[in-house]
Amino acid sequence: MAQLSEQNATPAATAGDTPAGFGYALAAYLSWGFLPLFMKLVAHIPSTEVVAHRIVWSLPIAGLVLLLRGRTEDLKAALRSPSILGMAVVTAVLITLNWGIYVWAIAVGRTVEAALGYYINPLFSFLLGAIVLREPMTTAQKIAIGLAAIAVVILTVDAGGLPWVSLGLCVSWGLYAFCRKTLPVGPNQGFFLEVLLLSAPALLYILYLQANGQGHFLTTSWSDAWLLAACGVITAIPLILYANGAKLLRLSTIAVMQYIVPTMVFLTAVFLFNEPFNSVKLLAFCFIWAALIIYSSSALLQRRTTGKTL
Repeated sequence: MAQLSEQNATPAATAGDTPAGFGYALAAYLSWGFLPLFMKLVAHIPSTEVVAHRIVWSLPIAGLVLLLRGRTEDLKAALRSPSILGMAVVTAVLITLNWGIYVWAIAVGRTVEAALGYYINPLFSFLLGAIVLREPMTTAQKIAIGLAAIAVVILTVDAGGLPWVSLGLCVSWGLYAFCRKTLPVGPNQGFFLEVLLLSAPALLYILYLQANGQGHFLTTSWSDAWLLAACGVITAIPLILYANGAKLLRLSTIAVMQYIVPTMVFLTAVFLFNEPFNSVKLLAFCFIWAALIIYSSSALLQRRTTGKTL
């Protein structure tokens, strides 16, 4: 899943919200929220093959956007910089790992765990900033992180092991967003650069599968071919919508809207996919929801009292 990735790479938002910005962002979040429904349609295809097609089919869409917006010069400068390319390789690997875990989790019926991972993500990102960047933490924010840790412990005891799907999604996305901030390129250029670096190995992998009769593109059914080709659309378009919407919204608005996605994923898992959701998981989610309320309230209050523009 590509949600929130561009949030940390987007320039500062405007002083106020605009209808266009809200529309762009809402369209992006709803697209990500409905993504599990699409992923269920390709659940019979190995997750590695699905991810490879997400990469390959995203490349022409991302490239077309750059051409239409006339931002190719920024990309050329990035391609001439070894340091930018090196960091782009790191972010490309992290986003590939995140996509792989997400696609696999939906396919094997662990969508609830995926939702939990994206609920925890803001708290992990804040903790990462506090540890690496030594950003100050308020008492309320420490409590929020503590509540999230309790939720993870509850799920660990219940499952007899770490909820690695949730943690894997949370950590890979948090590290991706953190590293993505170091790329001195815009969100659209950065996304194109990442899929460009990934496209060669992804294409080689697809060709290998096709040559060995293991691929699903134009070998099993036309429906599979169309679904795999559509992976580019469902990957690139929401990111582009978000990148444009975030520029026209306050950070406080984005902070609230980002919870649309895990909430939709959670509801889809429980009520459409009928995944098991016992009282222990409910207890863990209650701790997470309480943590998010405390964290968000504290962050908004802190920004208002310090006079920061939201």
